[in-house]
Amino acid sequence: MSFCSRVKQELSKLPPARTCCAVAESYGVLLFCNTFSPNAIRIVTESRDFAQRLPKLFQKAFGLQFDQLPEDGPGKQIFSMEDPKKIHRIYDIFGLEAATTVALQVNLGILEEECCRASFLRGAFMAGGSVTDPEKRYHLELVTSHLRVSREVRRLMEEVGFAPKTVSRAGSYVLYFKQSDQIEDFLTTLGAPVCAMGIMEAKVEKDLRNGVNRRVNCETANLGKAVDAAQEQLAAIRRLEDRGLYRDLPDKLRKTAELRKAHPEATLQELAELEDPPLTKSAINHRMRKLIELSRT
Repeated sequence: MSFCSRVKQELSKLPPARTCCAVAESYGVLLFCNTFSPNAIRIVTESRDFAQRLPKLFQKAFGLQFDQLPEDGPGKQIFSMEDPKKIHRIYDIFGLEAATTVALQVNLGILEEECCRASFLRGAFMAGGSVTDPEKRYHLELVTSHLRVSREVRRLMEEVGFAPKTVSRAGSYVLYFKQSDQIEDFLTTLGAPVCAMGIMEAKVEKDLRNGVNRRVNCETANLGKAVDAAQEQLAAIRRLEDRGLYRDLPDKLRKTAELRKAHPEATLQELAELEDPPLTKSAINHRMRKLIELSRT
């Protein structure tokens, strides 16, 4: 089951306790579904959990049943209503005139209560929303075919503390989030705290993996630099030997050169600790630079 399906499954378990909330949720469903016009209502979903919730929701909100229910079996679940009396009743409840309404809009009078606003947004997500697997990326969106609805829902979301981005896509209007914390808060508001927690957990795991990768990459880079530096030091010692200058080196430099030859893979810190008496890393580094300098003269 996809993460989006799990979210809609969690949301579908919430009972619409109050009629006003059922009306608000149904309002969100209709404004973000496939078709909502004076002539027809058509809701298509791939979520079987939402499909099981929808008839109960409309019964509680409007006291109505769909004219057509989905057929049993896999695939998309399609609900439709074409009875003019039923559709006009729904329009009346929303304060709309089925005969004269040209462009749908959000009647904020239905959404005065905080619980109703959350229910409205839940319905919008159930019908026209999706969210990606947080282990891959962070993205949640709501899609509607009504420009005015998109603008008004954006303002509504801003009033309750969210800041969605907007974009138009193939004749539809999209409200979306790409920040994990915004998606977590939005899902919690809708009534899916378990899935919101799943995003938090995925983010923590991702941050841990990224932190480990950064440390490994840093250590690998440092190891590579140490190996390159050791090779340069050994090359300098060989040049001094080839030119007969090695025997004339000061005792301290020759002792450090012997340590490097005996421990070609040791770090400067490890070489410093092998000196007798032990030296600082800075002191051993200074001696190595001196050997390289002498090999180039």
